[in-house]
Amino acid sequence: MISIKPLLFSAVIATSRSTFLSAAAMSTSATNQSCSNGKSAVVFLHGLGDTPAGWSSLQFQLPSIRKNLGEDVHYVFPPAPTIGLTINGGMEMSGWFDLFDWPIGISAKDDRDGKLAAVQQIEKTVEKLEKEMGIPPSRVVVGGFSQGGAVALLAAYHRRQEGKSPFAGCVCLSGWLTLKDDLTVTEEVAKATPLYWGHGKRDDKVLFEQQAHGVEKLRSLGVDVTDQSFPMGHESHPQEMEAMAEFVEKVLFPSK
Repeated sequence: MISIKPLLFSAVIATSRSTFLSAAAMSTSATNQSCSNGKSAVVFLHGLGDTPAGWSSLQFQLPSIRKNLGEDVHYVFPPAPTIGLTINGGMEMSGWFDLFDWPIGISAKDDRDGKLAAVQQIEKTVEKLEKEMGIPPSRVVVGGFSQGGAVALLAAYHRRQEGKSPFAGCVCLSGWLTLKDDLTVTEEVAKATPLYWGHGKRDDKVLFEQQAHGVEKLRSLGVDVTDQSFPMGHESHPQEMEAMAEFVEKVLFPSK
């Protein structure tokens, strides 16, 4: 058994503001807002052992960097389920899927069922945004940190098949590309959903090799990828947050 600590590292500060999709969050007035007014959303997934609060201050931090990411952007931070972790001898913690290898290199084994279940949860979140707030997938950026980043990639590319509207963009922070053996990306998705991928050069948990490996694979399938690395471990960096804000603004508000 490998004893690991929750991967809570981030450069953002937790807040007490509600971060869940709820009936209260999606009020009647919000539901009636039209996307012609620029209404859009960022769905961001936390890492292993964390909670939505761990990244919830993105809803304040990103607008402080790029003002367009303020009132017209709805921020959603879904909670991962509590699961038993194989590398921790079955110890339970919040996580999007099981882990069998540590650290996580390019040969890490996939928990296929867990990953697909996580994508289903994100799909339901996105469907609820469209149904209750009128925000279509084309106005949604899906992203995440670590495990959350892995699920975001899977939701945006691998599982965004024919008949599903592509997302506006995807953000992967210190994550990795999973289910690579049967990865396909439709031409429509490749053209419509650019990717920002930030990673730490000293990452000893999700190894730095994962970034180059994933970026190369996605670029070979036609995805427009902006990749940056930073002098850090498994965490985030102020310059990374600035780059993320710039990317999100660009894909959601290209004319501004």
